[in-house]
Amino acid sequence: MIRERMLAEGFAAEEDFLTPAPAADEDMLLVHERGWIRRLQTGTLGYSEVIRLEIPYSRKMVEAVWLATGGTILAARRALTDGIGFNLGGGFHHAFPGHGEGFCAVNDIAVAIRRLQRDRAIAKAIIVDCDVHHGNGTARIFVEDPTVLTISIHQDNNYPMEKPPSTIDIALADGAGDEEYLGKLREVLGPAVESFHPDLILYVAGADPYREDQLGGLALTIDGIRQRDQMIFDTSLEHQAPVAVTLAGGYAWRVEDTVAIHINTARAAVEAAAGRPAS
Repeated sequence: MIRERMLAEGFAAEEDFLTPAPAADEDMLLVHERGWIRRLQTGTLGYSEVIRLEIPYSRKMVEAVWLATGGTILAARRALTDGIGFNLGGGFHHAFPGHGEGFCAVNDIAVAIRRLQRDRAIAKAIIVDCDVHHGNGTARIFVEDPTVLTISIHQDNNYPMEKPPSTIDIALADGAGDEEYLGKLREVLGPAVESFHPDLILYVAGADPYREDQLGGLALTIDGIRQRDQMIFDTSLEHQAPVAVTLAGGYAWRVEDTVAIHINTARAAVEAAAGRPAS
């Protein structure tokens, strides 16, 4: 729906969309345990593993997450050449090395970073996770890694119950709105990027902080989320840090609102890159 609306509005043309290859198994194994990858591929997950994953297991699901991870790798590579790259999907931040959680079977964010590090395309990265839910999987994966700085701004009283510490956690109370959210993010974002000097920023651009989201409890407006996007792109460009975007969660009562929020993220990127509003 995002792609169709972008084309219909003339915001993007067919040639702006690239088709990724699925991630290679070797890429997945840079982050995930071999047993977990094998069980996903062979359909031999245990009952408790499927329950924890919270989505039905199928071969199509496995193919989809491998493809989405390839999309995040491609978006990261394009960010290095173009300044900003988008994956219209991904953001599976709840996946751990040996299991999946919360709709996330594999952690495409971590896989993309590890693949680019392995290729020596980057040395250091920052993850800016703006999903309404804490990025527990990526926090655990990179907890002792000085080359990756993790930032999570999220609703405190929400999934997941156990929240491994990110490098920087901003835990918000129920009902936090635009002013509080943007103010607290602004306090940490600029100093973190300035001091860490990342070669790449992975922006997990969740739409679920929206006040009418079914799985969130924050109170951001659509305009507030757009201001969040602008802040992240402006800060990244100011410090000459490429940005790769994944979309992550979005469960608005009106699916059209989720689509609009994600398209606004793309518009904010164009505005930041051009230094003016997008037409």
